[in-house]
Amino acid sequence: MLRFLIRRSLGAVVILLIISALTFFLFYSIPRDPALLACGKNCTPDALKVIRENMGIDKPVPAQYWEYMIGIFTGRDFAVGPCPAPCLGYSFVDDSPVWETILDRFPTTLSLALGGSVVFLVVGLGSGMLAAAKRGTLVDKVFSAGSLVLSSMQIYFIGPLVIALFVYQLEWLQQPRYVEFTSDPVGWFSGLFLPWCVLSIIFTAEYTRMSRSTMIEQLQEDHVRTARAKGLSRRTVFFRYAWRGSLIPIVTIFGIHLGSLFGGAMITEFTFTLPGLGRLAVQSVLNTDLPMLMGVMLFAASAIIVCNVVVDAVYAFIDPRVRLS
Repeated sequence: MLRFLIRRSLGAVVILLIISALTFFLFYSIPRDPALLACGKNCTPDALKVIRENMGIDKPVPAQYWEYMIGIFTGRDFAVGPCPAPCLGYSFVDDSPVWETILDRFPTTLSLALGGSVVFLVVGLGSGMLAAAKRGTLVDKVFSAGSLVLSSMQIYFIGPLVIALFVYQLEWLQQPRYVEFTSDPVGWFSGLFLPWCVLSIIFTAEYTRMSRSTMIEQLQEDHVRTARAKGLSRRTVFFRYAWRGSLIPIVTIFGIHLGSLFGGAMITEFTFTLPGLGRLAVQSVLNTDLPMLMGVMLFAASAIIVCNVVVDAVYAFIDPRVRLS
């Protein structure tokens, strides 16, 4: 098991290095003058000089990349001041440290991702398993049809509707906002409840269909039929044998979704005006803030890779054959 995780972790480090190199090359090498691009329309010679010093574009691209990666672990010195490790540079817009800005925005994204994941896992897996258990009945048809309808919905369409209905018209909920869980748990829950529900709509439909199909497939396996022939109860067969075997494809897609959400749920954050990483990434693109955009992309890539390593570990826990392969 340990060797299995070490191999996966080393592979994840290599992938992350490749992603960082490609991203750095795209951002800092392809533009003819990245400093002029970052300086904007009202650029002055002094501002352009500071940006070039910060970016180090007077050096070869491999040297720039090496200094950038070393700065993540040891820190760097910029014209605007020292940057302690982990250093991802300074923003071109307001000279704020990229890493501190990411840490400031990440709790919002983390809360949104975890809360939404709980909702769509509980509702999606529960409805999918119920549809599989009641295959061919009215319950199965209702859940299957409902998942098709929900999968066609869009967050930017549903979000304003639920805000207008539940916040302004019925006044059942407060305006979506983020507050720290440690300072106000009730306000944290009530402020993110609507974004969680709206974010989970599309995912719930996907997990309903997937859990239903994988469960039906597992119920036809030989070991499940053997368990039935031995006289085990339907509940035992369903949860002990079929349900565990159906988890692998669900865990796979959940790892991808969770990593993506940790990197920022852009549409949801913009729809509900939540200051998360997704909103920060879009603002960085609009402002041509290359250091901030680079930092957010590396953070998002790291989140996806870490989630995939965790998924591999869960594989080994669910199916012992994975540990032996």
